[in-house]
This record gives sequence, structure tokens and C-alpha cells, in this order.
Amino acid sequence: MTFEIFLSKLAVSQVIAIIYYQSIKENIMRKIISLFVASVLAASTSAFAGKLVINANTSDPAPKRVFEEAIAQFEKENPDVQVEFNVFDHEAFKTNIRNFLKAEAPDVVTWFAGNRMKFFVDQGLFEDVSDVWRDNNLKTDMSSTYSALTINGKQYGVPYAYYQWGIYYRSDLFAKYGLSEPRTWADFMYVCETLKKNGITPVTIGTKYLWTAAGWFDYLNLRVNGLPFHLQLTDGNVSYEDPRLDAVFAKWSEMLDAGYFLKNHATFSWQEAQAPMINGDAAMYLIGNFIVPQLKDAGIVDNIGYFQFPVIDGNVRTYEDAPTDTIHIPTRAKNKKDARRFLAFVARADINNKIATGIGNLPPNNKAPAPKDRFLKKGFKVLSESAGLAQFYDRDTVPEMAKRGMEGFQEFMVKTDRLSKIRKRLERERKRIFKK
Repeated sequence: MTFEIFLSKLAVSQVIAIIYYQSIKENIMRKIISLFVASVLAASTSAFAGKLVINANTSDPAPKRVFEEAIAQFEKENPDVQVEFNVFDHEAFKTNIRNFLKAEAPDVVTWFAGNRMKFFVDQGLFEDVSDVWRDNNLKTDMSSTYSALTINGKQYGVPYAYYQWGIYYRSDLFAKYGLSEPRTWADFMYVCETLKKNGITPVTIGTKYLWTAAGWFDYLNLRVNGLPFHLQLTDGNVSYEDPRLDAVFAKWSEMLDAGYFLKNHATFSWQEAQAPMINGDAAMYLIGNFIVPQLKDAGIVDNIGYFQFPVIDGNVRTYEDAPTDTIHIPTRAKNKKDARRFLAFVARADINNKIATGIGNLPPNNKAPAPKDRFLKKGFKVLSESAGLAQFYDRDTVPEMAKRGMEGFQEFMVKTDRLSKIRKRLERERKRIFKK
């Protein structure tokens, strides 16, 4: 081999080596750049967390506090999500929810089970979340509320609490006048009359926002006619002039004519109507267990007892109101992915228990610990032994009928002599609304 040929081959080898080395450098640089871009994107994702907008009706102190605590824990467990929590007055929320579901929809809303949920499902405003139920085994874990969240085989929300209704009373006043918890209507009337004779208002109530009057209609109808009839009525299949309702209004009239209810109740909200009970001027309140935190805050809970609504007809099985509070994803929500994560989070046994018991309610998740609070223990027993559960008048019927019905109930409580006209009017409304 000549020296010139040797130099020529050496030059070619150097060129190949340089090219090979350069390709290695470029691959390394590409990997470095890829890693850099990935880290930037990860940092960007962390810095600009997903925004989850929640609109809630939890304006009372206890519900507001427990939801804030739950949301803080959700953010801690999901650092890539930033929650915007908007709290509305409970009554204003009922009016405004239609507007923001159709316009600037949040990602999650609080609401109610039963017909109140179905109303928005029928309008295509609530998202099908059957996948959340399926992926988290909720049909088993939340079996007691499954039917209340199911329409045509699909689930449209997740329950965070349910609770008993019943009569909360001043046990110190009962003891003072030698009274015991009434089991029958006759016993109940005796208690009311004894209290009134001693200058105590037997029953406090505030009907300014109407729905508390519906509680009395529910229980009187459930005790006189039973749950199947009650649901036929709320479904629009029974006339408000049906003779079977005569006995319901007769029992109600018996109390009204005797002056057993708080005077001027139409001027008080349900919260304001607590004051006579707190002050010892009134003895009993037919209400849901959500009243307990307020009684604790007032420092009188040790003087409060609870009993099941009395039996009126021994041949009618015992049914109860057990409203279920829920959360939903609007169909127009922007962040449905994180909304589903939040629904699954709330459905979890530990979180479900923390929220429900924090607001004085029962957790729908059956894996949650047994209640320790004495009111919840008794309420759980009452609901477990019930022959069936209603949601509540304004949740079991459609919103327009609920509004008309509750207006009629409140009017009747103020002017009992208008009963015939009120029932005729409600029947006209039933035929118009249900077209039956």
C-alpha cells in the first residue's frame, strides 16, 4: 500500500468517525431536549392546575364548613386540581340553578334526589354518571339510595347525605309537665293540649319558604293513607279532591283550630322558627335532622329529644320521609373529568361519613362507620325499620306542582276555612301540569 492510499483511507475513516460522533451528539441532544420539554410541560401542568367549579346550596354554617373541609382534602389529594367553591343561599339556589345549568354551567352542583333530579335529567341538563357508580361499586355500597338516583337504568348523581324527619322536642319541658313521647295521635293531642294550657306553644314552624308546611302534609298523608297512595298523588295520578284526603286535612284542622301551631308562622323562615324552641316558649318542631347542629350551637341540645311521628291508623304501615341530598355534573360542564373524580371522592366511605355526620345526617355509603350521635342512631333505627321511604313532597312531585301544592298548604294553615277552594285549585293545577 502506498503512503497516498494510506492517507486517503485514513481521511475516510476520520470522516466516518466524525459523522458517527455527530449523530451520537444529536441523539443525546434530542433526548435532553425531550426530557426538558417533558419537565416543562409537567411543571406547566402543576402550575396551571385544572379548575373545578362547584356551585352549592350549603349556606348554613355547618354544611358550608364541612364542604370546605372536604374540598381542602380533595385538593390535597389531587394537587393538579384547583377548586372554585361558590356557595348560594339555600332558597335562592332553588331559583337560580335553572339559569346557570343552561348558561354558564359549573362542573359540579349540589341538588336533590327523586323528581327534583328527574326534572333536570328530562331536560338534558344532568350528566349520566353511571360510570362513576360502576367503577366505584356504588350500587352495592349505596344500595339504599340507588333507586333515588336511577332513571331508566342510568344514574345521574351521587348522594352525600340522607336523613330522618321526625319531631324534635324540649325534653325538659316534657319532664316539667309530666309528659312522655307520644306513640298515637290521641297521645300527641294530649301532649299538645297540656303544653298549651301551661302557656307553651306546642309546635313551632316557619312557613315563609313553604316547604315546612309540606312536611306536615307528608306525614299526615303517610300515616292516614300510606306510601303507595302518597306517591300516586305526587305522581299526578290522584285528585286533590279525592275523599281519602279528607281525613288528612281533618287531622291537620284539628291542630290548627286548637291553636297548637306557632302564631304568625308565615312570617318566619324555618331558621327563625327555632328561636321559640331555643327560648323554651315552644316545645316541638317537625323537621329534618339538619336542625341538630343549630341546636348544638344554641347550647340547648342536651334538652332536646326526638320521636317518630305518631301513628294515626294502626292498620297503615309506618312510612317515613328521608330526603337524599346529592351532587351532579351538569351536561354543559367544562371539566367533566375532574368532576367525576370529585363525585367518586365524595362517595368514598370516609368522605361520605365526614360530610354527612358533619351536617347532622346519615351517610348513604353502607361502609361508613355506624353513627355515634344519639339522634342519628335513633334516626337510623327509624329509617331501617320503616316500611318504605318518601323523599319529601317537593322532591317527590314535579317542581311546578310542588310550588302550587305548598302554596296551598301554607294558605290552609293560615285560613282553614278556605280548604275547599284550595283543594279545587290544586286539582285544576294537577290536571294542567300532568295533563290528566
